[in-house]
Amino acid sequence: MASSAAAAAATDRIALVKAFDETRTGVRGLVESGVSAVPVIFRHPDPYASVPLAPPGVSIPVVNLSLPAPLAAEAAAGAARDWGFFYLVNHHALVPSGFTAGLLAAVRAFNELPAAERAAHYGRSVDGGVSYSSNVDLYRSGAASWRDTIQVVLGPSRPDAERIPAACRAEVVGWDAHGTAVARAVMALLCEGLGLRGETLEEASCLEGKLMVCHYYPVCPEPERTMGIVPHTDPGVLTVLAQDGVGGLQVKHTNEDGESYWVDAKPVPGALVINVGDLLQIMSNDKYKSVEHRVVMKSHEEARVSSAIFYNPGKRGDSVFYGPLPDLISSGNPPKYRNFTMSEFLGAFFKRDLASKALIEHFKI
Repeated sequence: MASSAAAAAATDRIALVKAFDETRTGVRGLVESGVSAVPVIFRHPDPYASVPLAPPGVSIPVVNLSLPAPLAAEAAAGAARDWGFFYLVNHHALVPSGFTAGLLAAVRAFNELPAAERAAHYGRSVDGGVSYSSNVDLYRSGAASWRDTIQVVLGPSRPDAERIPAACRAEVVGWDAHGTAVARAVMALLCEGLGLRGETLEEASCLEGKLMVCHYYPVCPEPERTMGIVPHTDPGVLTVLAQDGVGGLQVKHTNEDGESYWVDAKPVPGALVINVGDLLQIMSNDKYKSVEHRVVMKSHEEARVSSAIFYNPGKRGDSVFYGPLPDLISSGNPPKYRNFTMSEFLGAFFKRDLASKALIEHFKI
């Protein structure tokens, strides 16, 4: 009886998910329709109960790019080792003043176009390297999250720029260039923090595989019943994030006493947020760590907007292998992970739902 009830519930969910997806207007469309409650497919069971919030005053570290290079490298390495996240400030030589505010405003403008104009772009295939949809794992996850996303594959193959919505096309193209300049500088600092040449990650093609996501989190009638993004780690090497002033990003931190709690990564004017991905944890042989993070729904009044670029190796042939960087391996520091191709790595990632924590475990020795 119980199994038949579960099967019926799963069938009902599939039907509801399909009906939602076929509106082609995303979560924003639900808000436009006047929903006063979070639909069942977006409800998460007790989403905020598992881990407590951090004590007052706890914050992710800050790395100042205007410091002398050795000090900036030391700060970046310490943050990547202890937190897996940091704010990056004084990056104005790489990102023009006001650029990220303009980018996020343009993403907001697209998501707030009339429903029919957005629907013309909606679809799950990344045709020409570009898609606009709600929840990349909509059909795999147990509960959907309250967000819509423009996704642009920037490398190793270039996207068809004409497929990027016109409302944010120039800004997306500009963010590719500026974000990559930031990632290059941060990767150099992190390499130096490992005692490696600053070019090591770039020479391993880690700037060449690029995916941009522009997330829009509409206002929510019941923010306590759903999530913006469920707890997850990023699969790649490095993530560069621009976020607006609404807030909601939280990072899980485990302190020296082994206590874990969620820390608000509150918006800091002029700062970008940088985080280590699973692949960099592997390549650093656990010197740096990829940590869980999530987006909580904060407000009934204002939608949240963010844009992240995920950096991965671009060389993906069957004879190109990744794993702990050879210069970090010694008899005293043996490899903790086996080598693998990017096709195996990405295949393992796409077979799981976003909330799964098993990706790194799949490659441990």
